[in-house]
Amino acid sequence: MHATSRPIATNQSGPHRDVEKRVDRALRHPLRKPVAEHTREAFEQARAWYEREAGDEQRPLILDAGCGVGVSTRELARQFDDHLVIGVDRSAERLSREHGEVGDNALLVRADLVDFWRLALAAGWQPTRHYLLYPNPYPKSVHLKQRWHGHPVLPTILALGGRLELRSNWRLYVEEFALALAQATGTAAAVESFDPGSRYLTPFERKYHASGQSLWRLVAELPHAPELVPCDTERS
Repeated sequence: MHATSRPIATNQSGPHRDVEKRVDRALRHPLRKPVAEHTREAFEQARAWYEREAGDEQRPLILDAGCGVGVSTRELARQFDDHLVIGVDRSAERLSREHGEVGDNALLVRADLVDFWRLALAAGWQPTRHYLLYPNPYPKSVHLKQRWHGHPVLPTILALGGRLELRSNWRLYVEEFALALAQATGTAAAVESFDPGSRYLTPFERKYHASGQSLWRLVAELPHAPELVPCDTERS
């Protein structure tokens, strides 16, 4: 294989020593970031679509969090044609790239993902599947708080429940997420290497695999658990 993507370079030799501290803080202190108005509007449009398409059958929901150009959303909609798939990304430019028709059972949404997750939980959404596909690794140790497992929104991500699947080309990211998951929920999830074959979910997955890089994933079955999110007593 010809290399087309460089391996991740980091100044960490193992899981960050502050993962436990960051998770503990997220579980104890509510996230008080105001919800952006554009995300609130986008969520209401997504909720109207979801309720209309789900109908009386209550078709199960898949969240594709940080979907980028939406290739993964399209592919998930094809693989799970009896589900409704919502892909969320903050970049209008990425979402506007041409990658073919979006299926009737799929929707692409431009929104701040942190706010979208919080609104989804508040609305009682319970996705059956929840994908975090190749999130920005923020490989410098100083940027731990920007990784999803070091971010204050982690309890909300886990509280939504369902089959949560994280994929990355950086094993350490997945290992840290597994530590955070076990600390927050008591759920032990294996960090495993995998070969996507020819069924790539994202362009990054294709590029990393073609470069000969190892791919890693974590899969966890989680209950719907809003009680994981700390209550903001100042606003209650």
